[in-house]
Amino acid sequence: MKRITRQLFRLKDLNLILSESHDPLRKLKKVLGPLELILFGIGVIIGAGIFATVGTAAAGDNLRPGAGPALILSFAITAVACGFAALCYAEFASLVPISGSAYTYSYATFGELVAWIIGWDLMLEYSVGSIAVSLSWSGYFTSLLSGIGIHLPPWLTIDLRSALQGYDKAAALLSGGAALGDLTPALQKAWNAIHGAPRIFGTPVTFNFPASAIVLILTAILVRGIKESSRFNVAIVIIKLLVLGFFISLGAFFIKPENWVPFAPNGFAGIKAGAAIAFFAYIGFDCVSTVAEETRDPKRDMPIGIIGSLIVCTVIYMLVAAVFTGIIPVGLLKTSLAHGKAEPLALAMQHIGLGWAAVVIAFGSIVAQIAVLLVLQMGQSRIFFSMARDGLLPKVFSSVHKTFRTPHVTTIVTGLIIAAVAGSTNIDEMVDLTNIGTLFAFVLVCFGIVILRVKEPNRPRGFTVPWNPVIPLLGVASCIFLMTGLPGITWIRFILWLVAGLIVYFSYGIRHSRIRAMK
Repeated sequence: MKRITRQLFRLKDLNLILSESHDPLRKLKKVLGPLELILFGIGVIIGAGIFATVGTAAAGDNLRPGAGPALILSFAITAVACGFAALCYAEFASLVPISGSAYTYSYATFGELVAWIIGWDLMLEYSVGSIAVSLSWSGYFTSLLSGIGIHLPPWLTIDLRSALQGYDKAAALLSGGAALGDLTPALQKAWNAIHGAPRIFGTPVTFNFPASAIVLILTAILVRGIKESSRFNVAIVIIKLLVLGFFISLGAFFIKPENWVPFAPNGFAGIKAGAAIAFFAYIGFDCVSTVAEETRDPKRDMPIGIIGSLIVCTVIYMLVAAVFTGIIPVGLLKTSLAHGKAEPLALAMQHIGLGWAAVVIAFGSIVAQIAVLLVLQMGQSRIFFSMARDGLLPKVFSSVHKTFRTPHVTTIVTGLIIAAVAGSTNIDEMVDLTNIGTLFAFVLVCFGIVILRVKEPNRPRGFTVPWNPVIPLLGVASCIFLMTGLPGITWIRFILWLVAGLIVYFSYGIRHSRIRAMK
């Protein structure tokens, strides 16, 4: 029993982890600096969260109270909780500047089994996140095309399950005497998709082509090179920062101070609920740590990139929240944002009679989600690459392109899988898996700092978390607190995914582990 336990929890020596990055066959190109890292962080943090969830966080919904104008405080509270984890990520990234993020850190602190679990968990986080963003992007993109008179066939913009479900609801309403024009746009789309779709053996064929296409395009960019990906990300980040700056500066002229009264209509309960929703807007800064191995001076630059991107985004979020709640009264929000389906920032522009500005905001939302998708796909491939390099997954996935020096095999494989799933599924509540996976990773990283301070007190660190172990333990506590607020079905799905991962580990990973072969 002791022998089995030692195998499952054997640690990977930090010196070995660092030496592997110098293997010429698996060495990644070091081209990123602090500014590029900050922009990478902004690229993945600012996305669907601020563009789509700010309305629900302010107004609430049937399941939770809204924060109202106190959403500003909700963003601040969430930033503090994420800040604890960010500090721990910064120390780990400066100590272990290797691709793999929390997976690599866990290997050095908790052992192989826990490292496998967190690596498997991160693959779920980034994959589901990528699918969610690509589907959301597809909806905004097709709407924007429709606004300029370009209409894609409905069967090319929806998955089959959603089309059939919508078709059945539409058919029931039509049989009851309703006219097609009386149905919601979503039901009309499903009805037209089924009727217009080509058929194979009598079965309609529908596919969300835009969602799949954007994933494949970004996969090609990532294979081409990290520097090229960085340049692409910089361009997108500049555009969406300009759009958010446009919203803040234009909207400031239409603020009515009376809309900020009462400041917290639902008290602390509303602020807390708003903070829980706002957490989705912060997910992503951990992705910065996945490119540590491709950073020129990771001990100096990684902390700057991680903490800097979090600070910049927090300031932007609080300004957006202040302007947004100053433009639209909370009472109107509750009516306009039924079920959180509307795009709130565009709605704010429409509320003040600036429809052209709403189009600009919608364009910014599309651009923002491209940047998020780019970094999520990049992080996914790096996790996959690191696990394969350790022997826990087949060796072919640790291959590096001879010319581009990128993990091209994992990038292509994960890109194809995400594209296929995005084009043929509707994830609905699955997005919560991204949340629970992220929080789980944060817990291990924060706790890992405490462990490594005891085990490796003299190892050089480019950055150290202040007030250890208070800050890391506060990070652990705050993340566990947020995890307990997730619905039960999310926990069930998360556990099932981990069980599937354990099956893979015990059938393949444990027998091919590189550190096991060394001992």
